Amino acid sequence: MIILKYVNSLIIVRYRDMTVFRLGVNNCFAVKRWPEPRAWTEIVATKLDVKYVQFSFDLLDPRSKDPALTSMITEIRDTIRDYGIVIHSTFTGLAAYSFNLLMHPNPLMRYDALDWYISAIRATKEMGVESTGGHLAAMSWEYFIDDTKRKYITEILLENIRLLSHAARSYGLKSILWEPMPVVREPPYTINGAKILLRRANEKAGVPVKLCIDLGHSCAWKYESKRDLDPYAWLEELGSESPVIHVQQTDGKADRHWPFTEEYNKMGIIKPDKVLEAIERSGAEEVLLALEIIHPFEEREEKVLNDMIESVRYWKEYV
Repeated sequence: MIILKYVNSLIIVRYRDMTVFRLGVNNCFAVKRWPEPRAWTEIVATKLDVKYVQFSFDLLDPRSKDPALTSMITEIRDTIRDYGIVIHSTFTGLAAYSFNLLMHPNPLMRYDALDWYISAIRATKEMGVESTGGHLAAMSWEYFIDDTKRKYITEILLENIRLLSHAARSYGLKSILWEPMPVVREPPYTINGAKILLRRANEKAGVPVKLCIDLGHSCAWKYESKRDLDPYAWLEELGSESPVIHVQQTDGKADRHWPFTEEYNKMGIIKPDKVLEAIERSGAEEVLLALEIIHPFEEREEKVLNDMIESVRYWKEYV
């Protein structure tokens, strides 16, 4: 094992059996609390003391109109440069997760979702970032329980993802990220299903379609194998296809997004050493471990910040 530390102490890189691990955060913690680019960037750089960020589009709707959009993107680029922060990728947040997007039963709504994602691709390019993605689609209950409709809407989803991959290529992006979800109407939600859909999405794709595995999403009520309920099984079998992994503490019963504090670590099933070992077994070459910790909006800002600091400090003992 070789450990390299940057001189500025912003990040620790650990080489373990050929896998390069980087520690970072999804900046969803800042939503509505610290929306100013300089505010969340300063927290990431000086209080959390990490270098890598996955940018949440809950902090900037990519379909915002100018001059607001250009002004915010310019401020983001200037601020991350000043603090030495790297935005690894952009990602959907809670706002987009509320919609059916690319599997909406109404074709005009699917067209609108395509427009939203192309706007996200364009904004990502303007930020100087090379990858975007997130929650891509949710089918309605009517479509889910009808075999014919479910197959039909799944084919449409795959075609739309390929279209987005070509749009990403035209804007100079390097990949699209697809997040497996804990809801059966939001594919993929099983390991085998993820393998099949990922392979098909990459047929004639413009840029590679990759995964963003979330350690708290292995809890769907319907599954093919018990391994579908095991986050370490997901990492072993698909870690090499997931350049970003969302890190949260959970009890495995629901999508908790708990912090890694002493209180929640006693209840949680996510152990950093087991996470790293499972990723290594997958053959992954390089992975960003992005803490995606989500507090209730009612929570005090002091607790949010303290929980984030303690969670990063906890993971720095391993990464």
